[in-house]
Amino acid sequence: MDRRDRWIWAFAGGWRSGCPTGFDPRRPLVSITIDNNVYQASALAVQTDVGQCVVNRPGHGTQVRLEDFPELKNPFLPSIDPRCHRRHGLLCFLRWGGAWAAFLVCFLIAAGAAAADEDAARNDRLRNRLADPAAPADQPRGLLRWGGDAEGGAPYQLRDPQDPARVIGFEVELADALAKILSRRLGMPITAEFVQYQWESLDLGLLEAKDYDCIISGYEVTSPRQRAMRFTRPYYVFAEQLVVRVDDDRIHNLEDCLDKSVGTLAGSSAHRLLEERKVRNVVAFEGQVEPYLDLELGRLDAVLLDSIIALYYASVNPKLKYVGKPFAQGEYAIALRPADEDLAVALDEGLGELLRDRTLLEIFLKWHLWNADQAQLITRRGEARKERTDELHGLGFTPDARPLDPLPPALHNAVDIHIIAASAELWTFSEYAPLLLKGAAMTIFLTLCSMAAAIVIALPLALARLYGPWPLRWLALIYVEFFRGIPLLLLLFILYFGIPHIPHVGIQMPAVLTAIVAFGMNYAAYEAEIYRSAILSVPRGQWEAARALGMNESTTFRRIILPQALQTALGPMTNDF
Repeated sequence: MDRRDRWIWAFAGGWRSGCPTGFDPRRPLVSITIDNNVYQASALAVQTDVGQCVVNRPGHGTQVRLEDFPELKNPFLPSIDPRCHRRHGLLCFLRWGGAWAAFLVCFLIAAGAAAADEDAARNDRLRNRLADPAAPADQPRGLLRWGGDAEGGAPYQLRDPQDPARVIGFEVELADALAKILSRRLGMPITAEFVQYQWESLDLGLLEAKDYDCIISGYEVTSPRQRAMRFTRPYYVFAEQLVVRVDDDRIHNLEDCLDKSVGTLAGSSAHRLLEERKVRNVVAFEGQVEPYLDLELGRLDAVLLDSIIALYYASVNPKLKYVGKPFAQGEYAIALRPADEDLAVALDEGLGELLRDRTLLEIFLKWHLWNADQAQLITRRGEARKERTDELHGLGFTPDARPLDPLPPALHNAVDIHIIAASAELWTFSEYAPLLLKGAAMTIFLTLCSMAAAIVIALPLALARLYGPWPLRWLALIYVEFFRGIPLLLLLFILYFGIPHIPHVGIQMPAVLTAIVAFGMNYAAYEAEIYRSAILSVPRGQWEAARALGMNESTTFRRIILPQALQTALGPMTNDF
């Protein structure tokens, strides 16, 4: 007999009375029929090394080997005795089925309770995570701080033409809607707070400085970013749009731009696409307004940017035109720190709710952003059929992802697509003068504070270089040469982004304090040299005259040398100020 590595598992049932084989149905057995003789084997039988399987013959209690019965062609698939199975199969089924059903119900109840406990724990962690420390203990409230760049312009975030102190945009409305959902979920008011940041430095502000909780600023989902950050489900599908001057017939697609000058936004997906296509001259800008201005003036041959940017800056300009259809699709999503899994899950659920209740559709229609591509926000995800259908309908699509005809009417008036031009007309001197004065006041404040810090640091440095022991003189010299040589901008980056990640240090300073410290340390190096040269310029005879009058060195320096040195240093100090 050939060896077979197989386990047998079968069930047969019946009562002791009325069952011809007479076995106890509460003990799972298998009946094997050989030459009209019925043999009972354990329900679980394993093939031995020599191909043996032991059975018990009823009424005799003897053991036989299957090798003794060659007529049994398939001993590992025995037949269940039909005499027991027919009479009592239903009772056996009910008995075993009821047990499994009870087990399944208990399992579902336990799983539901565990899920509810996990949701409650997650909500508690989120309350602590988003709690506003300035709120009273009896009136807790939370802040959802999100980073963006209002200088980027429409339709993401831009200054309201009617109120420049206020930021508007479709992502501003998205953040406010998510804050409302978090408020209902956590049972306390949550406010979405916008934090202005340069677009290229948004990742540093999130991961290094931790100035905000998430990024909502047309932030494209890319593989390198996914390795460093946690992204939510996408909230918009975009594509790239090529734009040229209206009188330029040389360019018909991106391939015609390989030897041309093409402008784009630094660090964007369009920038990466141009580099991948080996475009000869790629001009990267810090904002999305300047590329179109340079194209209009003839400094560029084309501009490649996201389609919704082109909608607000190129389609309204009669001197520019689109070339071809949008291509190279991508997705915008909310970026968070990898450790913020609780907040990411809550925002994912919030985005799903915004899809189902038509809030996201309203935002898209208001800002002229809705198109057939947005169905991919849902069709690319493996969701349950009902949830998928509800989200598609809430976003203006049929269950098979075709646009509804007609679309549900918008509840709010659409934004004027010429909002950028209207903003320029309203941006008069009376509007931006207060902002200039505010900036000037901050400049004066930083200058006064940093200069005071520099004076406090500089005088001990100068004295250490002149009169200190040689280790102190060398340390003072190193400080002066280092801080005079390092670029001030680099020093600001090191203090604000670098020091918080030094092991066992991790000092985090607010932006204003960082500026005061950096400017003070830099100015102190220059001030120390001014003081040292001023002290050395005092004639040696002053020291000798004071000594002749019986003054010691410290008194001489305090009353004779330092006042004259400060008078000499006043000119260079004010010039440095």
